[in-house]
Amino acid sequence: MKRIKWILLAGVTAAAWMFQFYDFSRGQGTLTQSLVAEVAKEDWNPWIAETVNGQTISVVIGQQEYTSKNTPMFMDDGLNLMVSSDILTEGLQCASHFYGEELVIEKREDEIRLKTGDVQASINGKTKELASPMIQRNNRYFVCLKDLSQNLGFDFSWDRDKNRATLQDISNQAFFFPTHYDLREKGRNGIVKNQMDTGTCWAFASLSALESSLLPEENLEFSPDHMSMGNSFQVDTQEGGEYTMAVAYLLAWQGPVYEKDDPFGDGRMEEGLSAVKHIQEVRIIDGRDFEAIKGAVFQYGGVQTAMYSALHDSRSISEYYNREQSAYCYTGTEKSNHEVVIIGWDDNYPKENFPGNVKGNGAFICQNSWGDEFGEDGVFYVSYYDSNIGSHSIAYTKVEDTDNYSRIYQTDLCGWNGQIGFDREAAYGANVYTANGSEELSAVGFYATGKDTKYRLYLVRDFEDSNSLADGELIAEGSLELAGYYTIPTETGRYLEAGERFAVVLYIDTPHAIHPVAIEYAADESTKNVDLTDGEGYISENGRRWDHVEEAFACNLCIKAYTRER
Repeated sequence: MKRIKWILLAGVTAAAWMFQFYDFSRGQGTLTQSLVAEVAKEDWNPWIAETVNGQTISVVIGQQEYTSKNTPMFMDDGLNLMVSSDILTEGLQCASHFYGEELVIEKREDEIRLKTGDVQASINGKTKELASPMIQRNNRYFVCLKDLSQNLGFDFSWDRDKNRATLQDISNQAFFFPTHYDLREKGRNGIVKNQMDTGTCWAFASLSALESSLLPEENLEFSPDHMSMGNSFQVDTQEGGEYTMAVAYLLAWQGPVYEKDDPFGDGRMEEGLSAVKHIQEVRIIDGRDFEAIKGAVFQYGGVQTAMYSALHDSRSISEYYNREQSAYCYTGTEKSNHEVVIIGWDDNYPKENFPGNVKGNGAFICQNSWGDEFGEDGVFYVSYYDSNIGSHSIAYTKVEDTDNYSRIYQTDLCGWNGQIGFDREAAYGANVYTANGSEELSAVGFYATGKDTKYRLYLVRDFEDSNSLADGELIAEGSLELAGYYTIPTETGRYLEAGERFAVVLYIDTPHAIHPVAIEYAADESTKNVDLTDGEGYISENGRRWDHVEEAFACNLCIKAYTRER
């Protein structure tokens, strides 16, 4: 009996070892196939999986690479690569959301519905067997990458030498959007609100988009009152505002707070409230890029956008608005004066529904902040041919719980309202901070001021003066497709001691920019109280000679640092 056991064990080891050199799927390796015939898969598969999991696993999707160092993934005992569902939105460009216990994945017209532990899934309404079921592990959900690729139009391949999976989109469709998409039908738009007679459409649009980005998993209502009165700008609620104010308030962790804790309409702000979510990433879509707007709505939820409105409230009448069809189209030269939330689109929406001679079909489905008496219970259609719709649009793409970091270091409470540089695409910027305790530097946040920005981030320990900035240690690098604010995780093990002065250094390269570094300064009445005494920042053309920005340029650099207590 013992002899048989040792023979089997030797067979298992040999089969697993030969797995590294033979390709089963192509029928190569007669010796390995013979062993496989003798040894049950349940004996050698776990050994192979353990070997794979003992190394760094990577997944390449298009131009993006994910690794097991920063994205949870593993090979299961069936030799199926399982990846965290977190990868679906970015990596596979899907809409991926949990409705109760069911994960719904959408791409193009395809829909996959999965439940934990089920060996079958609903694929476009039909039941299909899975190679491996979705599982839950360490508060994350993992799905079989091969199952996803087969049902979403990807070619899946595994390179055993590099421990790498590669997915390539082989569908015949160049786009991944359906012709009609409406977040109302998906349960992913927040409630319609009413700004009444205030000029706070910017706050309502921002928070409605933010609420949408959390649905359907979290159904929250945030306070426009707190955003419009609890920010760092000098603006009355009757004066109006813009998206930059909303973004600055959220990125500074001044909010959001719950509507129930600071109700709208009482003319005052509740003091002492803390943010109930931390916004860590905001993408900015400029230039009426309708495909990018659709992608943001599809993947992330409602998108805050600007338009010119000839209407003033739900009772207004305008030559640009068809009340019966809730259809609006302005064609003129007026600048944007109102902010709404794009919650969908209809490429075939009839041009005849709009007043005037509109060139073609198609409309964005927009949620307003004038109560449910306006339009279709607060929603209306804005033509693709409207002069302003989508001229600038904001998507809240990374919203996290407040325990993500222990502390934020920042000097730019009014956020990005200007830019600085040396009449070239690249520049260096650095902010100096003092550690409040024994901490680990976990991430650095900054603005990409244009598309296709490349960056490198460095940490300088024991900062003494600007000469120290030449001694930075590289902690992250990469590129960013869209303008916006990004929080970049740093390599682990960057520890800070209490009282230590440290600097985070940003090298940024933005195509076609002449001033690529985002700054905060006293630009107008709303930002006249910008504080230049709360920080120490430096800028350089070449990383060797540095200028003190507060003294030389009367501004703060928009570079934040995030730490966790040790």
